[in-house]
Amino acid sequence: MRKGLTYGLSFVLLLAVALPVSQETAHAAPKKYKNCTELNKDYKGGVAKSAGVKNKGGKTKYKPFVSAELYKANKSKDRDRDFIACEK
Repeated sequence: MRKGLTYGLSFVLLLAVALPVSQETAHAAPKKYKNCTELNKDYKGGVAKSAGVKNKGGKTKYKPFVSAELYKANKSKDRDRDFIACEK
């Protein structure tokens, strides 16, 4: 019984390692938004490059979502260049 379980688990593990992972699911491209209104529908506080950045534009109502990849895709929407795009 124990030997069968060991062989079964080994087979499942081998199968999981051997199956190729799709590049689409592994590295999905971050969404690029047309404007800040569209971005703020999904991320009310905007998108920050890292958790340590501070807002230069004054007091904001919401905290930004932190994602370097999403920020990079929407970098053009960071008008005050404080590493937070579309902060509210």
